[in-house]
Formats: sequence, structure tokens, C-alpha cells
Amino acid sequence: MRHAELRPNERKHAVRRPARERRAQTPKLLLAAALACLLSPATAGARQQGPELLTYQELVQLYERKTPPAELQDKLRRLLTTPFVGNSSRGARPLLPTTPALGRFLRVVEWNVERGLEYEAIRRAFTDPAAFAKLIDPAAYPRGGERRKLVLEQVELMRQADVIVLNEVDFGMKRTDYRNVAAELAAALRMNYAYGVEFVEVDPIALGTEKFEELPPAERASLVAETSVDPARYRGLHGNAILSRFPLENVRLEPFAHQPHDWYEDELRSVAPLEEGRRRAGEAVFQEKVRREVRRGGRTMLSAEIVDERLPGGRLLVVATHLEAKTKPAGRRRQLEELLARIKDVSAPVVVAGDMNTTTQDGTPLSAVRLLKNRLGSRSFWIKQGLGYLTGVKLPTVLLGGVNAYRKQADPTVRSVPLVASNPEAEFFDKLKGFRFSDGNAFDFRGERARSVGGKDDTLANSNQRGDKGFITTYEVERTIAFVGKFKLDWIFVKPFALTDPEDEAQPHRLAPHFGRTLKSLNDALKDRISDHAPVAVDLPLAEPPVATGGRKRAN
Repeated sequence: MRHAELRPNERKHAVRRPARERRAQTPKLLLAAALACLLSPATAGARQQGPELLTYQELVQLYERKTPPAELQDKLRRLLTTPFVGNSSRGARPLLPTTPALGRFLRVVEWNVERGLEYEAIRRAFTDPAAFAKLIDPAAYPRGGERRKLVLEQVELMRQADVIVLNEVDFGMKRTDYRNVAAELAAALRMNYAYGVEFVEVDPIALGTEKFEELPPAERASLVAETSVDPARYRGLHGNAILSRFPLENVRLEPFAHQPHDWYEDELRSVAPLEEGRRRAGEAVFQEKVRREVRRGGRTMLSAEIVDERLPGGRLLVVATHLEAKTKPAGRRRQLEELLARIKDVSAPVVVAGDMNTTTQDGTPLSAVRLLKNRLGSRSFWIKQGLGYLTGVKLPTVLLGGVNAYRKQADPTVRSVPLVASNPEAEFFDKLKGFRFSDGNAFDFRGERARSVGGKDDTLANSNQRGDKGFITTYEVERTIAFVGKFKLDWIFVKPFALTDPEDEAQPHRLAPHFGRTLKSLNDALKDRISDHAPVAVDLPLAEPPVATGGRKRAN
């Protein structure tokens, strides 16, 4: 279904689960209980809507039965195609800040928050620079130093965001304290939100049913205890979110038809051969179980409209997506083509943001430490008990090397030279650059010195920060060697109010991207980083901005 003439959602409300029990022993606990009730569909009434959640027993069935009962399959389908929407925030008044260079503008932030493992740091990064300052590593960022000053400047920048796109967002997972990360963060920011389920996590380690029978009894007992879950709180959901100070309308959750990696079948097969000989290869079985993630679902696009008379044309479509990591660039390109086909008829300005996994290869690298933390969230336990079993695991990072890898690792847009210096990811950006909406408009690929951070004039510099070589990378593994293990994966692409040529600097700049930034200092300010991805931000002026125009069209 294409987003042609977009209409507000019909309101459908239902009670999903009982409100949390109030514990009013102190004023602080009263406030916490009130917040919990606010976030519960049972008490939100007309303010929040969403699909029915799965029970723990149903989640176990989704792992154990390749073909679940028809009723459960239908319930799963609704969960994977129906967004959770909360338009209840009365404090959601757009900030729309003003600067001399841009006039009044809309700030958009995109961040893969790595499940929400460091939720408190994420919350403070968006709400409270003073509170965030207490979390900063004092050794690496000493008081009064320029590095610390830059971190706090980036926190202030985040605080002024009116639209936030989040990837890898948990709902009811033990590793993130069973939080509904999107809803709780939206409440803390006094924002509205939409959440789309991408995966239902049914791996035995996530469900707490894994027995680790391949390990010695002592290690087995500690791992079983560490991975046990609370069935009453476990929801097993993982996906993408849009937070907004504007009310969200016409919210849609659309899975891609092309899913190059089957997160159920393929992940089950990854460990099966070793399971047969686990007595001879206990540690190898453990390694595969930790690397495996058995899930139901697949990659999606979550979209929502914001409507405000101050926006050029009165409305803006925001699309959040997370393209497949476990595939070659051709697989991601097919998902991009689906996304573009679905938004082709949109006449309003568009923002597409997310983790595009533009590694230029097959699969996103992970360090052993980050892999363990991602599975359970208990970094100290896994490093102590589990890291030993993963020593020697062959990570994709170590396979990188050579001149061509250096050439494309920070710039996946670089031209492909067949047989000499190939870059299969280049076709992704060629497809995006050549795309035209039905109204003849295009995505903004401009790079202008007056409109980019650092005065860069290369491709996409206005919307995504470039460095001395390629782009500022947004993802890196725990331990990197020079350029190895660093990638530009996270992007914001913008269709402005009126732009027919993606590189024509003489055309208007209303709601066009300006000063795209990668907020790496903020993300790295904690000893263990907030996420393995850095947030990115861009500013979209509501009127033609005062900054000087180049008045030229870039030569190809």
C-alpha cells in the first residue's frame, strides 16, 4: 500500500492488561506508580493503542513449533503489522528552535540505542545536561576540558530535538529490565510515540529456557540462574520507534516482503549440527548459542505523519527503518526499493532515517564483549563467566583489510570500480539518488560549505557529517585497529519541500537538511559507551534560511 493521500488513524481502543499494582509507601514510589499506570494500555484508554501482547506460553510455542496454531499465527501477524501509538503527552509542544543561520527549524535525531541497555544515560542525554554530566567518565573527559565541553554541547543539541527515530528498541526484555523503552522514554521526554515490532525474541537464552547441557555442571548452574526470566513481565519485543513533540497521525507498520535472512529457520540451523556432537564440542556449542538469535518477524518500515501549519506544506512524513545486517548489499538494496515504492506517491516532505547497515559486506561485525552484553545486558557477569568460552571466535572484523576496504569503510557511497576496487553498496546510494517521487521531487544529496559541519562540500554532507576521509563513522566494535571495525551505518535522508535535482545548490532549501552531525563524543562519554552506534542529527529550516547559497550545480 502506498502513502498517497495520508489520513489520520481511526481510533481503536482496548484494554490489554491490568494496571500495575500501586506502591504508595513514599512520594517517590507514588510518582513511579503513577508513571507505570500512565504507560499501561489499561489505564491510558483513548490515549494509547496497540495490538494484543503474546503470553509467555505463546512465546515458548513460537520457538518450539515451526508451524504454530492458526490462532497464534494470526495473533503474531497482528503484532508484526500493527504499531503501538501513544498520543497522550500534553506537554508535547514543538520547540522549533531558532538560529541566525537557519531561522526557525525542525531538528531530527536518529539513534540505534542498542536495545536500550543504557536507558538512564539515553534518557538524560535527551532531557538533562546536568544529570548527564554526572555519568561522564571523569578520566577521559576531565572537568573544564574541551572534550567535556563538547559532550555537554551535544547533549544540549539532543535536548532540542522535536522528532527522534530509534532503532533496536526493547519492550519487555530481561536485558533491559523489562522496560517498554519507547513508551517510558517518550513519557520522560513528554513526547508522543509510535513503536513497531520488528522481532519477537524466542531464543531459549532470551526466554530463559536454555539449559546449557554442553557445559560442566558448575558453569551450567550459574548460566541457567543468570538467564532465568520473569514470565509475567517477559514480552520479547524488539523494534523501531518514532518519538515526536507533534501528534503522530496515519501511523503504519509495514514489514518488507523481501527478508534475505530468516531469523527463525536460519538461526535454528546455525547450531543444529554442533548440538548433535555437543559432548565433543561443548564450548563450540556454547559459542553458537550465544551468537544465535532465534526470532519471529523481520525487517520493517514504521511511518508516521506530523501535521503542523508551520511546516512547509503543513505536513511531514517520517519513516523509521532498520535494514538487514545478515545479507549482502544486494539484499539491503531490495529492501530500499520496497521502501521507495511505498512512499513514491507522497507529495509532502519526507524524512527516512535509520540503521541502513551499509557495511559494504555481508553482516555487521560484533566484538565478543558487545555480543555478550547484547544477549543479556549483564556486562560484568558475561565478561567474567562467558567471555572465556568465546576466545578465538572468528569475528568478521578481522577479515577486513587492504586498500579497497580502507577506501570504502568510512564512505559506502564511493564509486565502484569493477575488478579493481568494487563497492557493491554504491548501488544503494545510486538508487536513492536517482529516485524521483511522483511529484518530480528528489532526496537531497547536496553538500555545501555554508550548510555542512566542517565546511564540507561532498555528497550528502548537508545531511550526514563528513570527515577528512569519507563520513564520520557511526558504528564501531569494542576494539578497533586503525580504520578496521568502524563503519558509517546510520543515516538521515531528506526529501525537502521542493527539490527536483538532488545536487542542485541553486534550488530552494526549505525543510532541506542542514548541518548534519554525528554525536560521537556524547555516545562515548561513558566508560562503556552508551551504544555501539553514535546518534546522528540534522536541522530542517521551515523557511528559506539566511545562510548564503552556493548557486551552482555540482558536476558529476
